[in-house]
Amino acid sequence: MARVILVLGGARSGKSAEGERLVARHPGPLAYIATAEAGDEEMAARIAAHRARRGDEWRTIEAPIDLAAAIAETASLPTLVDCLTLWLANLMLAGADIAVATAALEDALAAHHAPLVLVASEVGLGIVPDNALARRFRDAAGTLNQRLAARADRVLMMVAGYPIEVKRA
Repeated sequence: MARVILVLGGARSGKSAEGERLVARHPGPLAYIATAEAGDEEMAARIAAHRARRGDEWRTIEAPIDLAAAIAETASLPTLVDCLTLWLANLMLAGADIAVATAALEDALAAHHAPLVLVASEVGLGIVPDNALARRFRDAAGTLNQRLAARADRVLMMVAGYPIEVKRA
């Protein structure tokens, strides 16, 4: 398996399931770095469903903001990061410096020794958002995805539950 794989796709495209499948090819223990926060009942149910489909060999680390530190903590474990787009939204809502956080993320990726799968949403395929914040988010997500795709050994795009290989180094 490639050392860093970026899995992109739209909502409900199968990104997370594919990421889990790729990491689960390796013997445990495995790490799942979750960036989502359960802000309402619907999101709590989504998080519970994600946890339910993973086995006991998975260790979950919640990292809504400090993703670089969580990746450093799992440097020797096959790791899934789900998802970079939620992490970016968390940073924006917290008023964090996205450039600094992204540079720290890239440093953490370079130092991670085990296979690492990153999940992110492709949000730039739809209509142009009608407000400045949404346009800023869409643009920042596109920039983040491009930077990480350039660093990844492999990039997959999920469509209707099927991976399409975009890049293989």
